[in-house]
Amino acid sequence: MDVNGNMNTKDTSKTERNEVALNFLDVTSQSGDDFREILSLSRQPLTPILKDLGVALIFEKPSLRTRNSSEMAVKDLGGHPVYIQDNEVGFDKRESAEDIARVLSTYYKVIAARVFSHQVLVRMSNALLMSGANTPIVNLLSDVSHPCQAVADLLTISDYFPDFARVSITYVGDSNNVARSLAQACALVGSRVRIASPVDFSFDEATKGELGLLGDIEFYDDPLKAVAGANVVYTDTWTSMGEEDQASIRREVFSREFTVDSKMMASASEGAIFMHCLPAHRGEEVTNEVIESSASVVFEQAANRRDAFRGVLRKLCATT
Repeated sequence: MDVNGNMNTKDTSKTERNEVALNFLDVTSQSGDDFREILSLSRQPLTPILKDLGVALIFEKPSLRTRNSSEMAVKDLGGHPVYIQDNEVGFDKRESAEDIARVLSTYYKVIAARVFSHQVLVRMSNALLMSGANTPIVNLLSDVSHPCQAVADLLTISDYFPDFARVSITYVGDSNNVARSLAQACALVGSRVRIASPVDFSFDEATKGELGLLGDIEFYDDPLKAVAGANVVYTDTWTSMGEEDQASIRREVFSREFTVDSKMMASASEGAIFMHCLPAHRGEEVTNEVIESSASVVFEQAANRRDAFRGVLRKLCATT
């Protein structure tokens, strides 16, 4: 079984369902052409493809941008978003992830979830696969992947650099779920990617190997070298939700040279843009000067989360 939840089965009638209800658990759920189609669909005029249909939005982890962008995207398409908190579902506390998925599939056109463990999404997807339910699962964030953010990221980059093949993107900071999805997405569209992280906070060798097979992706422990000549400089918080006990250690390690400041931006190419998926800790991973500079597109990036989710919904609903 891979990160997308693909599994071998001899039940061909149920396997066919996986071709009909295309999940979006990870960027690599899509081919390069499919991912480009999502980008295109994100910017199409509004049409009520979800008229009289509901979309379940499960939040095991809270979020400002994900909740508001996803609810508004569903409304844009004529649907009814239902926000479901962790204490209302209680993955593997009140009910199993499998049972929750099977119940919600009887009510909703799409199930989207923001979770701590990626395996919860995989288990939900597999439960629907085995039951023959025709309801896509969308990853709104997990510890492994943040694919909807990656769609918004590529939409933002395309506004400034339409030819992806000529774009160089450098991510500076923790090698986390955002970095992984960004690298996957950029590789799918043919962009060059460089990821700079402290040695102890870089991807493991298996993940580096997996990413390296996708395209032109390189790994650095010197952020200035990685940023040199880049068209896009991207960073994220040094400590993700659920890692708060590591915050002081991470702050000490990253603050030595991994803050995106004016000196680092000066080593990027002329006209380079600065990106951050937010929330930002000004004075840590980025200086206030950079995030408030003319190079910063972070709020355009946040706005594109709404467009991105529309594109994902359009793609999935076209196959179900």
